[in-house]
Amino acid sequence: MSKYMLIMRGTDESNAALMAGFEELAASTYQYIEELVKAGVFLAAEGLDDPGQSVVIDFNGAAPVVTDGPYGETKELFGGYFMIDVASKQEAVEWAKRIPAVTGSKIEVRRVAGDDEMPAFVEERADSETTGRI
Repeated sequence: MSKYMLIMRGTDESNAALMAGFEELAASTYQYIEELVKAGVFLAAEGLDDPGQSVVIDFNGAAPVVTDGPYGETKELFGGYFMIDVASKQEAVEWAKRIPAVTGSKIEVRRVAGDDEMPAFVEERADSETTGRI
């Protein structure tokens, strides 16, 4: 089994459509989560607040620069995610195709790398287990 993140991406237009039909979409999403749970693949799901409430920390200069709001040139924004544990990428895609979404939305399917795929982290964790510190 592998973990996959199903990332909800939207535009200003699709986000406005989502808000216009929020009650219906929320009910459909609740049903979808119930299906994931019944199938035994559900790990987590969360939506994000309005991107206008965010801050961006830019590391392009000598010191990080903090600005209000989402990225200035972004056409699509990350709106939330589902985390599932399935046997294959194709199974993750099939689940993603069933997500209740409004026209103009996109779902990105991305596998979550395991600890064994990040050698530096694995080595640090092994060291911390023997020395008691990270």
